[in-house]
Amino acid sequence: MRMTKIKSLWLMKSEPDVYSYDDLVAEGEGTWDGVRNHRAANNLRAMQVGDLAFFYHSNIGLEIVGIVEISQSGLPDPTDETGRWACVKVKPVRKLKRTVSLKQIKADPALAEMELIRLSRLSVGVVLPNEWDHILALSEA
Repeated sequence: MRMTKIKSLWLMKSEPDVYSYDDLVAEGEGTWDGVRNHRAANNLRAMQVGDLAFFYHSNIGLEIVGIVEISQSGLPDPTDETGRWACVKVKPVRKLKRTVSLKQIKADPALAEMELIRLSRLSVGVVLPNEWDHILALSEA
């Protein structure tokens, strides 16, 4: 019997005036680089090809707008001269039917423990399967 690896789920933040979901769609594939927080960088290092992530517009919008797939993992960050930091490449999967705002997430008891809330400054965070499913349901409501 073959066991398939369960994909990990993530949330990746980007300021839409710097790099938006629409920018990623226009490119077809983008490099997620420039992360200099150790926990977020460890999350990038843990990502595997095929993992999924919510694309979150930070600073402006404050909402989950789409889903991306990790297309390449374990890459050196091209913006890092020291060679210590990692990056990944992502491809767009789809825009959410309806965006899910930070305000909605904070108001929802089912999402109270989400890293987006608890570790609000973290730019690349873990999303638990139940949180993922709940956010997808909110985006379809």
